[in-house]
Amino acid sequence: MKKLPKEYYTLLEELQSLDFVIVELNLYLDTHPDDQAAVEQYNATVRSRKKVKREFEKQFGPLTSFGYSYSPYPFHWKEAPWPWQV
Repeated sequence: MKKLPKEYYTLLEELQSLDFVIVELNLYLDTHPDDQAAVEQYNATVRSRKKVKREFEKQFGPLTSFGYSYSPYPFHWKEAPWPWQV
């Protein structure tokens, strides 16, 4: 497997952290739907995740396929490693 720069792991870890916060806030909001501060935090975290995802994909290629991520030309979804392999 090819060697990846430190930035790859930094951005991937940031995405994982943001995903964790989003899931936890979603679970909380399931039982506290009127908590405006939590809704605002959820939306801010989703915006942050989208920004980090764009940066990751700009540098290292798509995180997902099947229409969830754009692909540069030439199509290189087949290029490893995939995020779950590191």
